[in-house]
Amino acid sequence: MPFRCAVLDDFQNVATTLADWSAPGERLDVVSFTDHFGDEDGLAAALADFDCVVTLRERVPFPASLLDRLPRLRLLIASGMRNSVIDYAAATANGVTVCGTESSSTPPVELTWALLLGLARGLVQESTALREGGPWQSTVGADLHGRRLGLLGLGKIGAPVARVGLAFGMEVSAWSQNLTAGRTTEVGVRLAPSKEELLAESDFVSIHLALSDRTRGLLGPAELALLKPTAYLVNTSRAAIVDQDALLAALREGRIAGAGVDVFDVEPLPAGHPMRTAPRLLATPHLGYVSRANYERYYGQAAEGVRAYLAGAPVRVLG
Repeated sequence: MPFRCAVLDDFQNVATTLADWSAPGERLDVVSFTDHFGDEDGLAAALADFDCVVTLRERVPFPASLLDRLPRLRLLIASGMRNSVIDYAAATANGVTVCGTESSSTPPVELTWALLLGLARGLVQESTALREGGPWQSTVGADLHGRRLGLLGLGKIGAPVARVGLAFGMEVSAWSQNLTAGRTTEVGVRLAPSKEELLAESDFVSIHLALSDRTRGLLGPAELALLKPTAYLVNTSRAAIVDQDALLAALREGRIAGAGVDVFDVEPLPAGHPMRTAPRLLATPHLGYVSRANYERYYGQAAEGVRAYLAGAPVRVLG
């Protein structure tokens, strides 16, 4: 019987072409699922005959209730080296080894700037008008040079974003709960004395924090009200850091100039979700990590993880 491996959420259908899934001396059957499973019953039925599952990021939870329904499952590989939606204790209890892969911070840095620049220069609106016979120039772009970029978080993604801002000639400040003056000096930016001051003084605010109990709902109605009416908010981190209802209200009422969002409270975003039609919103379907080099790393190391497990020496074990 072959060792069967399921790859979830392979929306572009590239998992089997971007990596070598061969396993010398083993019969390996890799099946790619290009549609998302929206409920646990469907997922449990689809995965019942698989020994291994490869899952992208934290899109699909693996709680005890699901793991208990997959008696054949022996290996779960998640892209990245941190995953908050896998029940590691339940995996252990069910004899499932959980492994990860490396992940590059470069793609989300680049997408952050794609969103920020797209917002600042009205690229979607202007491109659409040009292609569809609309007005020749209808927006007045927002300048970056000399403006204030405020970063919530200055880690492996926030710091490169800051350096790009400096290259554009922006004034860059940063804040997070544990951020120190030493760290901001190292990166070459200003330490904002408080979250509130950073929000009130910035022309562009970009979020680069991990989701935790401390950061969940960090930007609610009161915080969003501090933003200038000419300010733009970019979130390529996690949707739950921003109160989604408060953000929608701010966009609809024109209390901020716009927002660039790559992450949502439900993914994939349902057809009728209000984020699909919100004004002043430049939205992308969680593309932050989606690049060829990153996918080659994810799927290449996932395939390596399968071979290592079959050889009795699992690599990059999590939990």
